Amino acid sequence: MGTIVNTHGIKGELRIIPITDFPEERFKSGAKLYLHKTGSAEKQLVVESSRKHKNFILIKFEGYDNINDVEQYVKSEIFADNEVKPKLAEGEFLYSQIIGLDVVDPVLGNIGKVKEIIELGPNDVWVVKGSKYKEVLVPYIDDVVKKVDLEGQKIDVEIPDGLID
Repeated sequence: MGTIVNTHGIKGELRIIPITDFPEERFKSGAKLYLHKTGSAEKQLVVESSRKHKNFILIKFEGYDNINDVEQYVKSEIFADNEVKPKLAEGEFLYSQIIGLDVVDPVLGNIGKVKEIIELGPNDVWVVKGSKYKEVLVPYIDDVVKKVDLEGQKIDVEIPDGLID
């Protein structure tokens, strides 16, 4: 769900770069998260509080009240307790459902696979990488993304002129 990149202040908050959908739901008070740092055992922690700050999420875990308690977790990866499954409206998807899907254009053929999702203002941008095209940034808008087929593991798109070199 994210990476802890630094501490924040002296009261035990951590600065996280989120890579998850619905961060307000995933990092809410009471959520159980798992931390993994290379060379260490996985640790379960419970969110006491969280808030958005610039492009980060600031998070405080229950029982960790100062910077000395949390410094050890910097550079740890955070994973979810899969109990959190928000209800999705028509046309909404979890990031984990989109990443890895093939992106296909009727004229250009297979563009590649979705490798990353960037949140930008009113719509997300899907980073697609493949052998034919190094990197294509596909805006998640109706004019470009025509159909997301989760069962077929494919996304049908119509790439506008000028989007690919």
